[in-house]
Amino acid sequence: MLKGRCLCGQVTYEYQGEITELAVCHCQQCKQAQGTPFVTNAPIETSKMKWLTGADNFKSYFSSPNKKRVFCQNCGSPLYSQRTDMPESLRLRAGTITHGKIPEPHYQIYCGSTSDWLVLNGKPQYEQNILKNLVDKID
Repeated sequence: MLKGRCLCGQVTYEYQGEITELAVCHCQQCKQAQGTPFVTNAPIETSKMKWLTGADNFKSYFSSPNKKRVFCQNCGSPLYSQRTDMPESLRLRAGTITHGKIPEPHYQIYCGSTSDWLVLNGKPQYEQNILKNLVDKID
């Protein structure tokens, strides 16, 4: 089980599962949405996520026609993103996790947009997004 929260603590959650995939994304949208040179996302099952407090503080922004980015409207903490055509999963922002095991990233995506000064070696790098089932071996 994982637990997490936003910066101000108004939004709290529990995830009744484990992170089995962790991606580092270097796309320009993620950089701008997070204010960082990359974001670390964990694709997880929506059905196992329980928002304990603060769901009424969610604010959504559609950064593309079928992808919303959800954050706390009080403190601005990015919480997750979700595609409207994939409601069974969401991409949890790993920085919000306060308790539980976070694995090492399995791969990096949108590496063509990586900041020149940033070097994250040791994991596969892809120019575009990938789906987990296309990776021969995640671990």
